[in-house]
Amino acid sequence: MINKTAHYIKQNRARIQQLSKEGSWILFGSAISVLGSLLLVRVLTEYLQPAEYGDLALGLTIAGLVNQVAMGGVTSGIGRFYSIATEKGDLWGYLSASKRLMGYATLGVAAIALVLMTGLFATGQSQWMGLAAAVFVFSILSGYNSALGGIQNAARQRAIVALHSGMDAWLKIGLAVGVVLWLGSSSTAVVIGYALSALLVTSSQLFFLKRLMQRHGGGTHSPCTEDWVRQMWLFSWPMMAGGLFNWGYYASQRWALELFVSTADVGKFYALTQIAYSPFSMAGSLFMSMLIPILYARAGALGNHQRIANVRGILFKIAALGVGATFLVAGITFFWHEAIFKLLVAKQYHDVSVYMPMIVIAAGLLQSSMALGSILTTANKTKNALPLAIYGQTIIVLLNMIFTYLYGITGLIFSMVFGAALHIIWMYSIIVKHGHVKL
Repeated sequence: MINKTAHYIKQNRARIQQLSKEGSWILFGSAISVLGSLLLVRVLTEYLQPAEYGDLALGLTIAGLVNQVAMGGVTSGIGRFYSIATEKGDLWGYLSASKRLMGYATLGVAAIALVLMTGLFATGQSQWMGLAAAVFVFSILSGYNSALGGIQNAARQRAIVALHSGMDAWLKIGLAVGVVLWLGSSSTAVVIGYALSALLVTSSQLFFLKRLMQRHGGGTHSPCTEDWVRQMWLFSWPMMAGGLFNWGYYASQRWALELFVSTADVGKFYALTQIAYSPFSMAGSLFMSMLIPILYARAGALGNHQRIANVRGILFKIAALGVGATFLVAGITFFWHEAIFKLLVAKQYHDVSVYMPMIVIAAGLLQSSMALGSILTTANKTKNALPLAIYGQTIIVLLNMIFTYLYGITGLIFSMVFGAALHIIWMYSIIVKHGHVKL
């Protein structure tokens, strides 16, 4: 075994060195981003009371709707087809199609914003218009930032991805606090700071994208050999349709607490998820962001079934490891949740720390399910996940509402764990049903 390992390393030295370099950048970017996001929670919970933090959490559900439905599916399609466009030598056509799709998505967001703002004005809720406007601007800028980052990640520009990931997290801290000190403590001020951060990061992304295209000869016109708009749309629309229900899953948690408990509990719950849920999800997402471009390149344009089968096997093993890591981290937080909250969250939020292990389980199971779902995206079979996105998420939304109504925040936490377990079991059954994994 030792001789075989040594022989493999010798034969694949250049590849191993490249992957090690990329992995180091991803690890660095993950650490900086997670550290920044945790510090942001500490800072904002010192400036905002739980009720004000709850208003921020509710306002950001609008951004979630935009990113899940209007922008999220499009940016996923853009990231997926970079490697295929590179193989076919049509980066210019690919970029032109990407710009068109993002333009359509932006028009969709503008239409949603117009309807919502008109509704707020007509119903006498004009006090929310400032927050809504700031959230929509932040959402659009975040969508472009995600699309540009997806291209850089697909191109395996790991240093650039790490730079912007950390840059965004730390700019949010400085700019959000600066705007709060200028305009006063409010959720609107915080979102304005977020929007300014997204603007600066997106501007930097555009600069580096231009340099990338110049290196690849993408700055000049070349014949368009593919209908990229159609291909990316066929890939993206199921994710956009499912995104509406995915958004309902997340938004229902906060709005259930708002309807049946209090805005202050929304703020405490939001702080809890930022500490226990978001870092776990960010770590998983960043790990997958390193792996997915490599797997997309391996899968290629779907012409080689053996290549796709190899990718599926890798993703299945990653999902299994993710489940194991989930329960390990949950066990750690069971003993250390109080100390973690004392370090990372203001005192008035500490009474929800006991729920931290269960939130970690919900986050880890859902992240592992998404790793399984990547089996479908590498095969361009995103439509197969629609039943889970539509029916499964609808069931979970109803459970969130019912359990929160009956048992408050405790009921919501149990509903989240049950929902995550249902999600991964259902995703596995979809993959098995369609023959993507052999039992």
